Amino acid sequence: MNRVDQYLSGKLSERITVGNLRKLSTVRAQVDFFSNDYLGLATTEVLERLMGPLEKGIHGTGSTGSRLLSGNSTHAEELEQAIATFHSAEAALIFNSGYDANIGLLSSIAGRDTTILSDELCHASLIDGIRLSISNRKYKFRHNDLDDLGTKLSKYSGQGNTIVVVESVYSMDGDEAPLENLVRLCEKYNAQIIVDEAHATGVIGSRGEGAVCAAGLQDKVFARVHTFGKALGCHGAAVVGSSLLKQYLINFARTFIYTTALPAHAVLAASTAYLYLSSDGFTNEPLHQLIVYFRGRINSSGDKVWKDSYTAIQALVVGDNDRCKQLALRIQQAGLQVNPILHPTVPLGMERLRICLHTFNNKEQVDLLFDILEG
Repeated sequence: MNRVDQYLSGKLSERITVGNLRKLSTVRAQVDFFSNDYLGLATTEVLERLMGPLEKGIHGTGSTGSRLLSGNSTHAEELEQAIATFHSAEAALIFNSGYDANIGLLSSIAGRDTTILSDELCHASLIDGIRLSISNRKYKFRHNDLDDLGTKLSKYSGQGNTIVVVESVYSMDGDEAPLENLVRLCEKYNAQIIVDEAHATGVIGSRGEGAVCAAGLQDKVFARVHTFGKALGCHGAAVVGSSLLKQYLINFARTFIYTTALPAHAVLAASTAYLYLSSDGFTNEPLHQLIVYFRGRINSSGDKVWKDSYTAIQALVVGDNDRCKQLALRIQQAGLQVNPILHPTVPLGMERLRICLHTFNNKEQVDLLFDILEG
C-alpha cells in the first residue's frame, strides 16, 4: 500500500478495535422505529397520490444547472413563497439539503469579528458551517444551559455581531430548546438567533409549522432552517427569514451558488408536502398521542436511563458500543428496526438506542419493544 492507503487502513483499524466501524446495510426489520419519516410521507402513498395531478407540467430529470444559471424555475420560486407564508416569514430560499442549508448559512453570514455561540449538541452540519465561517470568535455553551450561555454572552458580546445557534429539537436526545427564555436572553445582549427546525418541521405545531412558530417567536428569530427530508418525506431544505437575508444568501452562500439546483420532481414533492400540511386532512395528533403512550411506558419501566423527550425521538442510553449493538440486534431479531448510535456520533459512555416514533406505529408495537427491553 502507498502511504495514503496505509493511513486510511490504520484509521479504519482503530475504529474496528473500539467497535464503532460504520457500515452500510440494506437489511430492514418489519417495524420502523429508526427512520426520520415521522409522518409516513416518504413510505406511504399520500404524497404520490397528491402529486399525480400536478406532474403533468413537470418534464425532464434534471434542473440543468445552478439556480443562478439555468436551474431556476417558477416552480421553485412559488415553493419558496409558499414556505415563507407557511412559516410566517418574509422570505425563504431553497437549498439542496439541510446540510447544505446549514453550511451555506453559517459559513457566509459571519465576519471575522462575529461571535458565534452554539449549543454543544448541535448537529454536525451546524458545526461544519461554523467551522467554515471566517469568524475568529467561535464558542460552545453547555446543552440547553442558559446560565452558561448568559455568562458567555456577557463575556463575548458587544465586540461585534453575536449569533446564537440552536436546534429546536435535538436529533440524538429528542429534547427541545427553551426557545422563549433563549429569545429573552438574546434580546438582552442584542444577539441574533438561528434555529435548526429539522426535527420539528411537520411535528411541532398543529400544522407542523415548527417550534418557533408554535411559540409565536417567528419575528424574534433571525433565521430558521426547515428540512424536507424528515417528516416531509422528500428532499431539500429552506432557510427562512427576511428578504434581506435571502438576497444575501443568493449572493454569498456557496452551497447555493455553486451547485446544481434540485430537479423539478424534487421541487414538486416538497410543494406537495407543504400543500398536505396546509390541507384540512392533515393532523399530527396521532403521533403526539403515541409519544404520550410511549412516555407512559417509560415511567413504568424501571431504572433504565431514558432521555427526557416529548418529541418523536426517544433515546435509551446504554453506554458501551458492544452492549448497545447487542441490544439493538436482539430487538431487530424480533422484527423491530432500532439502530444503535455509537461513539463518536455521541460522547463516550452515552451510546444509545435512538427510537423514532411515527404516525404509522401503534401501541402494540411499542408494547413489544418494551417487552424486549424489560425481558
